[in-house]
Amino acid sequence: MELPKFLLADNSQHPEDIFILHTEYPRFLINLKDDTVEWFEDIDGEDEQDLANELEQLIEKAGAFYDDEMKGYE
Repeated sequence: MELPKFLLADNSQHPEDIFILHTEYPRFLINLKDDTVEWFEDIDGEDEQDLANELEQLIEKAGAFYDDEMKGYE
């Protein structure tokens, strides 16, 4: 099965939060409410710098994904 790059997630224990799951490397869960990120990868020092540069773009893409998904509900 081929997974989409981003998935919208929610949790009844956190009704005010908006979660986006990024399914490709580097896999992570971002809470768009406060931009906190939970990584699912072990990232070593060398990759950490490369990923730090990419993170801003991935957060923007996650936000754009969320906006597009919400347009589908209107």
